[in-house]
Order: sequence, then C-alpha cells, then structure tokens
Amino acid sequence: MNKNYPSRLLEDAVDAISSLPGVGKRSALRLALHLLKQPQENVHHFTASINALRDEVKYCRECRMIADEHLCSICADRSRDHNTICVVESVRDVMSIENTGQYRGVYHVLGGIISPINGVSPSDLNIRDLVQRVKKLVEEGNDAEVIFALNGDVEGETTAFYIYRQISGTGVRVSSLARGLGFGDDLEYADELTLGRSIVNRQEFRP
Repeated sequence: MNKNYPSRLLEDAVDAISSLPGVGKRSALRLALHLLKQPQENVHHFTASINALRDEVKYCRECRMIADEHLCSICADRSRDHNTICVVESVRDVMSIENTGQYRGVYHVLGGIISPINGVSPSDLNIRDLVQRVKKLVEEGNDAEVIFALNGDVEGETTAFYIYRQISGTGVRVSSLARGLGFGDDLEYADELTLGRSIVNRQEFRP
C-alpha cells in the first residue's frame, strides 16, 4: 500500500477513477471520498449503471450510434429524412448536432478520423459501411445527400476527401458544413447557433 493512502481500497479506487481522461489523482481522491459519503444504494446504482453501459450497450446496425437496441432511435424514426446522411467522427458530434434542432436527416458515425500519425487508417473506421449505405440509396433511385460534418482540421479534411473519392462515382450529392466553423474547430465545442447555421447553410463539397 502506498504510504500516502490510509487504505488500499481507497488507493485502488483513486487509481481507477484517475484512469478517466482529464481526471488527475487529486480530483480522483476528492471523488472517491465523496462517494464514501453517499448512501450505499446511491453508489451501487452508480456502479451498476457503469457496468450496464459497458456490458449491454449496442451500436446501431445502420449508423453505428450508441443504442439500447440494434437500431438507434434516430434510424428507427420514419419521420426523419433517411436519404440525407450526416457523416460525423463520434457519438458526441451526433449529440451536438441534435441539440441544434436544425437537422432532420440521419447519421453515420465513423468512430474516428484518418490519422497516420496516430496509426488510424481508413480500414479502422466505419467507411465501408457508409459507402454501402450510399450505393444502396442510389441504386434504389433515391435523391441522396451526404453531408460531411467533420472537424475542420487536416485530419478531418483528409477523411472527407478519402470518403468523397469512394462515393463520387455514385452520383450522390456531397456537401459540407458552411464555414461558420473556423479551420481546426471541433464540433463538440461549437455553440449550437453556429453549428445549426453551418448545417442549414451547408455547401457543395469541393475537394
């Protein structure tokens, strides 16, 4: 046991909590001590929720969004425009765009962006599924559109260009967010008004 901790159990809890991104040892200790002050049932509910999230969560078979069932609530909603697919990096981006209330299409979550420096290649992302979705829409005679809603940095632009080359021969309309978002901006941190306007005023994608 580390001499800085009076209990091995406390030390183990601090180590576990501090493994979360952005949580240092001091913050982890404060959180662990806070949990000790809570009623047992509250803490048990907390840990049970985390266990259930990890063990029972599913990924939508259509868009790869986090879901409780095999089809997420967005893809299951027939009132949405299923011919318009907004391509995003992560689940957090879906949540950010949904909060604007300006988009009524569906999504495709890539699960990351192409980044050779970080060892992320196209095969590591959900790009193949996206290409198949687009081809199916076009083959069925739908007037389909793909919107790139990726971060405006080099990796995001590279990812958009790669996907564009995969689907450019299908005849699908391809657009990107209007540049109310600056180069290098993360969608996650964009305010809802700016992000909403960027979607509404989207423009043709030009590689």
